[in-house]
Amino acid sequence: MLFWIVTGAVALVLTVALVAALLRGHRETGPAEAFDLQVYRDQLREVEADAASGKVPPEEAERLKTEISRRLLAADAKARGTAAETGQPQGAARVMAVIVALVLVGGGFGLYTYLGVPGYPDRPLQLRMEQAEALLQDRTAQAEAEARQPATAPLDVPEDYAALVEKLRAAVSERPDDLQGHMLLTRHEAALGNARAAYTAQQQVIRLKGEEAEAQDFTDLADLMIIAAGGYVSPEAQKVLEQALSRDPDNGVARFYGGLMMAQTGRPDLGFQMWNRLLRESAAEDPRVAPIRAQITDMAARAGVTNFSLPEAPAPLRGPSAADIDNAADLSDEDRSAMIRGMVDGLLERLATEGGSPQEWARAISALGVLGEADRAGAIWTEGKTVFAGNQEALAALRDAAVSAGLASE
Repeated sequence: MLFWIVTGAVALVLTVALVAALLRGHRETGPAEAFDLQVYRDQLREVEADAASGKVPPEEAERLKTEISRRLLAADAKARGTAAETGQPQGAARVMAVIVALVLVGGGFGLYTYLGVPGYPDRPLQLRMEQAEALLQDRTAQAEAEARQPATAPLDVPEDYAALVEKLRAAVSERPDDLQGHMLLTRHEAALGNARAAYTAQQQVIRLKGEEAEAQDFTDLADLMIIAAGGYVSPEAQKVLEQALSRDPDNGVARFYGGLMMAQTGRPDLGFQMWNRLLRESAAEDPRVAPIRAQITDMAARAGVTNFSLPEAPAPLRGPSAADIDNAADLSDEDRSAMIRGMVDGLLERLATEGGSPQEWARAISALGVLGEADRAGAIWTEGKTVFAGNQEALAALRDAAVSAGLASE
């Protein structure tokens, strides 16, 4: 109500002032001819005074009085004509006054009704931050979020595959400390769309690994929990993400879900900052890039960022991919090696001169392993560990490539 009182009073005062000026149509001090009349009267008095004191001869005084009187009469006639013309407001002034009143009062409130939110209570910044903090602390638990998800039909899979998964479930149930069994069960339950069963198995993987559990183990668990909750980051999933970040502060998956959680709890400003930085640090093939690019513009608008422009999509990875290597399987050994070697040499040259992403370094290591050049692959791995020292996600990608090249064991 206070908003309407203040804005209404301001609009009314401005309208009255402008309308009054339009209707008045002349200055309070009168027309300019009124000043001339006063000047001529003063001059007559001065001539009479000079004639009486003898400063001006009688003949000269009479001539000056005649001239000044003539000018006085002319100015008086002109002043009367001007007053007659401006004494009453003209029709155009009245029309303009009505237009001004309608635009200022009616147009202003109509525009606010269209663009604004009439009746919406004030939400100061401090109040919004307190509400966001309360929402963060009191949000829905994982189990409740899962219970709200609609039931989905089971995936149509071959009977023999379903039977194998059922046997795996039974075997894991009989051997609860079988790490490999739980890892396989996680993978296959996820493939069947059983996110809750998959993350339950992944919890056992983390339990069995203990202190050796890595950031990816926790992000895999959080990912499955969020899928089970329909894309919602629950307090339980948040704690899992915090475990991942404590092991790898640069972990892209955890940072992506952290930004999503901020957006879900009324802090799109923090969510935008997290996603914007992550997007600019990610490679084109990173799975998080597509969902970020699809949503970050809306996130920026919600955060009040008006000058955001979506950066150009990152260039695709250079060097032979796994698909390239598979496609060369039908070639002769000599042709296959020549094709891969040409791509690898080009990649290595670019890495040496321009640098590259961790994924490109990993491709170089994997490709050299396929070529049987373990020494060169090991040298690239060693150099990569120096280049990406401290970046746990990058080092994990390099290590996976080293494993595939036979340089390290899982």
